[in-house]
Amino acid sequence: MQTELKQAGAAVERFNVAAVRNAVERLFLSTGMAAEMARDVTDCLLMADMMGHSTHGLAIAPWYIDEIRSGGMRLSGEVQTISDRGACLAWNGSRLPGAWLVNRAIDQALDRVSQYGVVTVTIAEGHHTGALATYLPRLTEKGLMVLLACSGPASQGVAPYGGTVGLFTPNPLSAGIPTRKDPILLDISCSITTIKRSGQLSQAGRDYPGEWALDAIGRPSTDPQVLSHGGSLMPVGGLDHGHKGYAMALLVEALTQGLCGVGRKDNLSGIVMNTFLQVIDPAALGGAASYLDETTWLTEACHANPPKPGGEAVRVPGDRARTRIKEAQERGVTLDQSIVAGVSRYVVEIGEEFPQPL
Repeated sequence: MQTELKQAGAAVERFNVAAVRNAVERLFLSTGMAAEMARDVTDCLLMADMMGHSTHGLAIAPWYIDEIRSGGMRLSGEVQTISDRGACLAWNGSRLPGAWLVNRAIDQALDRVSQYGVVTVTIAEGHHTGALATYLPRLTEKGLMVLLACSGPASQGVAPYGGTVGLFTPNPLSAGIPTRKDPILLDISCSITTIKRSGQLSQAGRDYPGEWALDAIGRPSTDPQVLSHGGSLMPVGGLDHGHKGYAMALLVEALTQGLCGVGRKDNLSGIVMNTFLQVIDPAALGGAASYLDETTWLTEACHANPPKPGGEAVRVPGDRARTRIKEAQERGVTLDQSIVAGVSRYVVEIGEEFPQPL
């Protein structure tokens, strides 16, 4: 998305990562957010920008502030334990910050996985989780495989294949796969694009690169504004192979709605997110050494695969994100002018300033 913004002529500048983190964390602290929550939320949003997931980075910080002020994102209350069988743990997140909830679920999984081998945690009714890819390195760096998915039981926007009315959210599904070198970091949506990316394109007066949406009567469209007039996003595969994205969406729904115990059938309202987390210790199954041998071989085989004529070398998911993170650490994180303006408006309200570009 950052590349698209540059191509559209938007002003993109680099900012010191530590300075941005400090400013944004102080902004969240000013709302009454606890220090641990402010740290987790800030790290999630900033890391999304560093990875290149700008639709789920600091661009949504103003929305988070508005949700806090309206009471949609709660800063107090307790996580409710629905069930705890050791290897399986189910929570109700009480609309608390999603980044904080996911990190606490990871804490629980790390505490238990050596005993059980596989630990599954579900979180019903949390608030927005941000970009799922940002959580994966905490686990892959310990040699653990992770599956992470989420969906919004009170939101729609993606039609089932063959239908015309939004039923699902984009339903992201992510996975972290450790190797002996760099991990594979997978983060994909079951729809062709996301609601937030659609909003950004609509605000910029730009079309989708292809027919990614349906209008209210089911006609394919390149106009993201159809989503505001009864339209819907198409599943991955579009008109041709959309049954595949639809099937993925159903899988994520079962993991994040069915297994959470609270879902679409319950007619929830507001911003609410259900999350599925599963952490797997390869040592408990085929063996850690064998697992790493296999994933490393697979990654190297992909990298060595001859590229198509005139194409770049083959990558695996996570390669580009790592390059961007390193670049952000060395040269500063890239932020579009509109993102800076949106966050700065709230930073000024607490008597401070957003960092100047490098």
